[in-house]
Amino acid sequence: MHLLDLTQYLHELEQNNNRAWFVMNKPRYDILRLEFLELVTEIISGIKKFDPALAGCEPKKCLFRINRDLRFGHNKAPYKTWFSAAMIPSGLKKPSDGGGPAYYFHINADGVLRFGAGEYCPPTSRVRAIRQQIVDDSKGFAQLLKHKSILSVYEGLIYDDVLIRPPKGFDIDHKHIDEIKLKSYIVRAEKQTKKIKPAELPALLTENFKAAWPLVKWLRSVPFDHS
Repeated sequence: MHLLDLTQYLHELEQNNNRAWFVMNKPRYDILRLEFLELVTEIISGIKKFDPALAGCEPKKCLFRINRDLRFGHNKAPYKTWFSAAMIPSGLKKPSDGGGPAYYFHINADGVLRFGAGEYCPPTSRVRAIRQQIVDDSKGFAQLLKHKSILSVYEGLIYDDVLIRPPKGFDIDHKHIDEIKLKSYIVRAEKQTKKIKPAELPALLTENFKAAWPLVKWLRSVPFDHS
């Protein structure tokens, strides 16, 4: 993956976020997209060594489209200014659709590599199941929060988006009430791509995803609510 070429392209796209520029530069996009696919393929090969559930993961299905969803919000720029991918076991729905945890990363126009794992804004039934698992497996969850592997790379769970009040049916005095109020269950970190040699990127991401494996494993233990 030619990181400088990618970030340069994304920076130019950020300055010229319109269809005419995109079409004129489509050959560049196609080459970079193929290189990104190769990167994702290599990362999956690394992940499945510690997480065999990804053995059947199809790299092409992991890549997000560069086209933005213009139905919501005031920003009508047609294209994202980052390349991104989410890796989940074959056949599962996206995490936002309740399909369980994923490994995610993106590279943006500022040259920032952001990576992490977990379940981002899962639907109501799924987040309810996760919260209930925190209660049912309180000891295991407490151990997860202090896991050395996770804390070696990440600062712990992200507390960006939480409920103002505890969800209905949960004890306000529960020792994990702050985690029960979360809307997402993820860890994430970021690095500047300028500090990364392209050849080292697959191994770097694989090792950082491995550090998040305890969270992924715990979330996979949460029963799915099919009601």
